[in-house]
Amino acid sequence: MLSEIVVVESSIRTKAPWAALVVDDDAGVRQSLRLCLETAGARVLGVATGRAALESLDRGHFDVVFLDLWLGTDAGLELLPEILVRQPDVGVIVVTAYASIESAVNAIKRGAVDYVPKPFTPDQIRLAAHRVVEAQRMRRRLAELQEALDESGEPALFESRSPGCARFLQTAARAAASDAVLLLRGESGTGKNVLARWIRANSPRVDAPLITVNCPALSGELMTSALFGHRRGAFSAAVADVAGKIQEAENGTLLLDEVGDLTTDAQARLLRFLNDRTYERLGEAHERHADVRLIAATNRDLEADVRRGRFREDLYYRLNVVTLTLPALRERPEDILLLAQHYLAIFSQKQRRRSVTFSAAAEQALQTHVWPGNLRELRNAVERAVILGPRAQIDVGDLGLAAPSAPAVDTHRPALHPGDLISIDALEREHIARVVAQAPSLEAAARILDIDATTLQRKRKRYGLA
Repeated sequence: MLSEIVVVESSIRTKAPWAALVVDDDAGVRQSLRLCLETAGARVLGVATGRAALESLDRGHFDVVFLDLWLGTDAGLELLPEILVRQPDVGVIVVTAYASIESAVNAIKRGAVDYVPKPFTPDQIRLAAHRVVEAQRMRRRLAELQEALDESGEPALFESRSPGCARFLQTAARAAASDAVLLLRGESGTGKNVLARWIRANSPRVDAPLITVNCPALSGELMTSALFGHRRGAFSAAVADVAGKIQEAENGTLLLDEVGDLTTDAQARLLRFLNDRTYERLGEAHERHADVRLIAATNRDLEADVRRGRFREDLYYRLNVVTLTLPALRERPEDILLLAQHYLAIFSQKQRRRSVTFSAAAEQALQTHVWPGNLRELRNAVERAVILGPRAQIDVGDLGLAAPSAPAVDTHRPALHPGDLISIDALEREHIARVVAQAPSLEAAARILDIDATTLQRKRKRYGLA
């Protein structure tokens, strides 16, 4: 038994597109099935007993299980429900020398997906496995496409006229081709989730699952359970076994959205997983292994969180292997009209208003707006204008933007000074207006004022300067 478990662990560590578990008490049959499946690109583990099979399923993820109808004196069909409890998504193919219509029907009723009689040919085995694996991949792909459609319903634009952004995309492409841990950083609305999906689509793991965890939506035991899974009874709400997102992402990619919101316990468990690819479900005492690529995304200042003790320093360094910081929209002004036209084409088609265009004033307003909400704000502004705009030409007001103009400042009027009998707000308004009027751009004005561009935009709106 011990030797079988050692084989399980070493096998699970091996990278392969898919994994098969062979459960047969005949060593010759196990070897034949191994050879058939390995030539088809599988990682294969063979065990002789039901107990070893269940322990193997507890320790690693499998796509296909080949199950003998009889394991010595034990009935393989009695094992089938336990296999599906441990891994509900696995495809079980029953193999037997005692083939009959009755046994085949009984196997299918208990949850098997196929039935292969002995003696078998290598092509029969490979074809049965191929059908299971392809069906699983198709279900995952459909689920991912539906998720992407639910999130945006539109294709992303991965081209840029900005030299800096173009260099960023080239770097992202190189990172996608690797298997390194990625940390995606950037302000809210810059497209971190969209970039993560693009990276996965351009990675060697494109055919494996992409599993997303929205960290802020979970807390406490729910977060740890969602990531690593739990056994029934592990806590009060644990009424059934849960596999966890890491197991669901086996051989694929796990995206932790807003990783800075992970709980202390989840941080400790994630660090362990990143160090040796092992983890434990809540309520379990034995290790599991998983082959998963991790992408973490955040708009938080993780360095500040580390200094405050909110985020583990060792986890921060483990995540910070390859960092991609998405540029804010204000940092790529060359792309604003390109992106606006992209969104206009999408929404005008959706709303069946194919002749809609931007006016010259609208294009100027688009280019001069600071866009503190980044791509999300631009997208929403264009969508709203297409839906509500009464004319075929979208104007500034349809976008919800102010007409571009210089701040209303009388530069000939004597400037206000500290100590004048005025409010602090009036003094700040005057100072901001004069700096913006003289600075070459809003970004430059923000630097002079020693505030970020988002804060500057908020203050300009507050004082009626935008």
